Amino acid sequence: MIDIRIQSSDFNFSKEIKNFQNNKINGAVVCFLGSVRDLKSEEGLEKLEIEYYPKMAEKVLEETARKAFKEWNLSQCLIIHRFGKLDVNEPIVLIITQTKHRKDAFRANEFIIDFLKINAPFWKKEHTNKKSYWVEQNKKDLDIKI
Repeated sequence: MIDIRIQSSDFNFSKEIKNFQNNKINGAVVCFLGSVRDLKSEEGLEKLEIEYYPKMAEKVLEETARKAFKEWNLSQCLIIHRFGKLDVNEPIVLIITQTKHRKDAFRANEFIIDFLKINAPFWKKEHTNKKSYWVEQNKKDLDIKI
């Protein structure tokens, strides 16, 4: 099962993991929760604005989940990605992977977030107390192999 959601509304982490585990397909479940962080605290991040290209974003998330599903024999995969204006510490993305073995669940989860970080058509604009600017994607730390 693959569940992909792109939404402006917040999600309840506890509810999502509980729903995911209710299927009881396999025992290894790995979660990644990405939140808005203030990396340049001297400027005081007030909001992070996320825009996206709807049809392309849905396609990229679905294809990425399918690749992970096949490569690591997942039984379930959930990807929730938010858009709109978000405050510091608000959740942006939730990825949950499930498989028989924990190493595969971890590897699949890491693959998905790394791949989305550089390939999904989401754009971030930081609004600080001094200025607003679009954030460049940082590809140098990612080692993605498909």
